[in-house]
Amino acid sequence: MTLSASASYIVVPAVLRNAMPEANPALYLGLSLAVTFPLNILLGIPLYIGIVKWFLP
Repeated sequence: MTLSASASYIVVPAVLRNAMPEANPALYLGLSLAVTFPLNILLGIPLYIGIVKWFLP
């Protein structure tokens, strides 16, 4: 699940550049890499592990 979600960090900038050429690349790249990625690493992976342990004791 985490690996699938992380693929969006690669795809979104390219798609957004074509879909909205007037968008500021520094903004969407910065938010993707500086905010979302660390939150997924710090909170997402422990949350996924906790959910799996809850369903499969």
